[in-house]
Amino acid sequence: MTIHQNLIAGEWVGSEAIKNVNPSNTDDVVGEYARASADDTKAAIAAAKAAFPAWSRSGILERHAILRKTADEIIARKDELGRLLSREEGKTLAEGIGETVRAGQIFDFFAGECLRLAGETLPSVRPNIGVEITREPVGVVGIITPWNFPIAIPAWKIAPALCYGNTVVFKPAELVPGCSWAIVDILVRAGLPKGVLNLVMGKGSVVGQTMLDSPDVHAITFTGSTGTGKRVAAASVEHNRKYQLEMGGKNPFVVLDDADLTVAVEAAVNSAFFSTGQRCTASSRVIVTEGIHDRFVAAVGERLKSVVVDDALKAGTHIGPVVDQSQLKQDTDYIEIGRQEGAKLAFGGELLKRDTPGFYLSPALFTEATNDMRISREEIFGPVAAVIRVKDYEEALAVANDTPFGLSSGIATTSLKHATHFKRNAEAGMVMVNLPTAGVDFHVPFGGRKGSSYGSREQGKYANEFYTTVKTAYTLA
Repeated sequence: MTIHQNLIAGEWVGSEAIKNVNPSNTDDVVGEYARASADDTKAAIAAAKAAFPAWSRSGILERHAILRKTADEIIARKDELGRLLSREEGKTLAEGIGETVRAGQIFDFFAGECLRLAGETLPSVRPNIGVEITREPVGVVGIITPWNFPIAIPAWKIAPALCYGNTVVFKPAELVPGCSWAIVDILVRAGLPKGVLNLVMGKGSVVGQTMLDSPDVHAITFTGSTGTGKRVAAASVEHNRKYQLEMGGKNPFVVLDDADLTVAVEAAVNSAFFSTGQRCTASSRVIVTEGIHDRFVAAVGERLKSVVVDDALKAGTHIGPVVDQSQLKQDTDYIEIGRQEGAKLAFGGELLKRDTPGFYLSPALFTEATNDMRISREEIFGPVAAVIRVKDYEEALAVANDTPFGLSSGIATTSLKHATHFKRNAEAGMVMVNLPTAGVDFHVPFGGRKGSSYGSREQGKYANEFYTTVKTAYTLA
C-alpha cells in the first residue's frame, strides 16, 4: 500500500507509517499515512519561517487563484472525498459529502476575501498628519485539528491563514489523516509555493508538543479537548504567541410547553445523536418543562425506533459508528455512570452487531436526570443524552446556563417572548431557535464562551482578527 507522506518545504517525505482504519469495518484499511518525528516538525517550522517573507508580500490575485482552484477541485471531487471522510471518520455518506461541500465553500469564501482586504484611513487629531490602519499577517501559524470534522475544520483554519498571507505548519488528528492529506495535495497542485504549507502528521505528544515548544510558531489555532487546550494556552503564554482555542461543550436544548412537538423532537434527536453525537455543538442536555415532558420523551423514544445505526456507507443509515474503540469505551463508561447516578436509561445504549466489524452503539437516552450528575456536567462526545425535567422557562434558562461550557444553546418554543429572551440571555456563543444546536453556516462567526473557547471567532470575515495583526502608520503631509 502506498504511504501518504508528510509535506515539508515542498517535498513529500516520510517512511514510517500508521494504518488509517474504517470504524464501520475495521477490516478495511483506508490507507497508510506517514508519522512525523520531532525533527520533521522542526524542519517544517523552519520551512514555514523561510517562506513567510515572500508569501506575506504575495499579490492578492495569486492567493485568490490558489484558493479558488482548491475550492473548485474540492467541490468537483465531493463524492470521492466525502466517501473518504465517511470511511475514515464514520459519518454517513450524506454527511461526509455535505461536509466536503462545506470545505469547498470555505475555500471559495476566503478566495473572495483575498480581494476584499481593507484598512482604514483616518484624520489625526494633529494637523497635517494622516493615519492609516492596516492588517498584516501574523507569521508562522500552527494548526492543530480534531478528528470529528476531518475536512471542514482544516479548511476553516488553513484557508484564512493563507488568505491573509501567513505560512502554515499543519498537524491533523492522527486518527483521520486522509482528508487532511487530500486538502494539502490539492493546495500544492493549485500552485502554492514551497514551504508555505507544511503537513506533519503524527502523535500530538511529538508533533504537537514540538510546535508548542518552538518560538518560531507565532500563532496556534487549536480545536480539541479542554485538557489539551489548556496545555496549548500555557505553552503559548510562555512564547507570547497568539492562540485560539475551540474546546468542549455541554450544550443545552430547551423544550418549552408551547413548543411544536414535531419540531422539538426532530431538533433534539438531530442535536443529540446525529453524527453519532461526536460534535462539539451536539446537545447532550435536553431540558424540558413539565407540561410537555412526558409527551416529548415518548415521542423521542418513538423517533429513535426508526433511526438506523449501521455502516456509514450503506444506503439508509442515519447514524454511523463511534470513531474508535477508545471513544466507544468512553461512551459506554458514561452510560454506566448515568445508571449509577440514578438516571433512568429509557432507550438504547447497547453495543450493536452489524454485517461488518465496527464500533456500533445505539443512541442512549436518559430520563430522570439532574443537572448535577456527571452525565449532565461532563462532555461525553457520543450518542448519549440526558433529559432534565424543569418547572418553567425561568428554571430552564437557569439550568441551561449552569455549565462550565458555553458553545451552543438551543430552544424549542412558539413564543416570540421566550425566544427573544433566550437569545439575549443564553450564555453561549451561538443560539438556535427551533433548530438543532449543531449546524452552522460557513460565512458567519463560530465560537463560544466560558470553557468552550478562547480568543477571537473562527470563520467568515471575523477570522481576520486571529490571522492578522493591526498596524497603525502616521504620515506628515
